Amino acid sequence: MTIRRLSWAGWFVATLCMPSVVSSAVAQNYPSRPIRLIVPWPTGGATDLTVRLWAPALAESLGQQVLVDNRPGASSTIGLDLVAKAKPDGYTVGVSNIAYGANPFLISKMPFDSEKDLVPVSLTALVPLVLSVHPSMPVRSVKQLIALARAKPGEIQYASAGNASASHLATELFVDSTGAKMAHVPYKGGGPQVIGVVGGETMVMFAPIPNSLQHIRSGKLVPLAISTRKRDATLPEVATIAEATDKADFEVAEWHGIVVPAGTPNAVVARLNQDIVKVLSRPDVKDRFATAGAQPVGSSPEELAAFVRLEFARWSRVIKAVGIRLD
Repeated sequence: MTIRRLSWAGWFVATLCMPSVVSSAVAQNYPSRPIRLIVPWPTGGATDLTVRLWAPALAESLGQQVLVDNRPGASSTIGLDLVAKAKPDGYTVGVSNIAYGANPFLISKMPFDSEKDLVPVSLTALVPLVLSVHPSMPVRSVKQLIALARAKPGEIQYASAGNASASHLATELFVDSTGAKMAHVPYKGGGPQVIGVVGGETMVMFAPIPNSLQHIRSGKLVPLAISTRKRDATLPEVATIAEATDKADFEVAEWHGIVVPAGTPNAVVARLNQDIVKVLSRPDVKDRFATAGAQPVGSSPEELAAFVRLEFARWSRVIKAVGIRLD
């Protein structure tokens, strides 16, 4: 009887240890083939451009190709649904961004559970937005834009990169905060959004700095303000919204994080996190980010999880106040 009890006890302990042993074995061989990095937004947008600043360095660090796969549509849910339903082995990873924190409150029937079906790996970037206008607009300050929009409610059209994009959410927060009523014109990505304003189809936009910078420098866009509380080094002369108005607490930034399917071995998540944080701290990668007007981050999975919980709380309040729905 005693021997049998010892035998069962040994089996129980062995079974408890087995997942970590298997996980460690998997991590030792990971990665052994190319990794698919799904970007759920079109090519040429801020998310795509920023990911491509560091994806080659990650491939170099991991010793395997990192294949960027753009799968846009439905406010990023098409691409992230592919990630959520992929085999949880670390070979399909996805990019989450500001829409990830807003979609559960905008879409009544999400194709996946944002909190349960995807596991955080690392926050990778923060990207300030710049509020800019077409040169033909008779405004050269945020206060002038607010006054004009209040005088002509709904007549000024603002462009976004699509529903629930950073540009859409930032502008709706701006409208709600200032009473500057403007009409929303969603484009299919950040590239088309910028082209729409540069071409004069629409007059106003919040857009990530990487998308806008060359057009601001060429005079095709007039910058009015930065969306974050701190000025950006690429446009040091441009004030923040908080500085330009009495809205001291106004702050919005596009953000990017890496997620994997739930069930991915912890050791694989740890390996991915380790290499991502390492490449984001490389001087050459930091230089690329600085030139583009973005900020590399690099965080633990737990820090990204906490950040996303704050985003859920924030955008649930804003969306309820503004009354945005995508379905």
